[in-house]
Amino acid sequence: MAVAGAYILFDKAGGEFAFDCRTGSIHGACHGDAVEFDWQANDEMEPAEGDGWAELKNDGSLEGEICLLNGDNIPFIARCSKTSLTAC
Repeated sequence: MAVAGAYILFDKAGGEFAFDCRTGSIHGACHGDAVEFDWQANDEMEPAEGDGWAELKNDGSLEGEICLLNGDNIPFIARCSKTSLTAC
């Protein structure tokens, strides 16, 4: 399900994400077309943290999971937006 305004962004320094009421920063290491990361965020204005992973697929999508510490694992599939301001 697409969520308006949801995104995930990776760069050399880590990255950031936003979905639902969560916004956070990503800290991780790339391994080829995959990345494993830790994150810190705000979830409905409360501190949250966890880890996750993502893998670039052949069709250009990004498939992965954001895992909340002592909580849910949230799978995702991200695709470049046609209105994205970042390179895809």
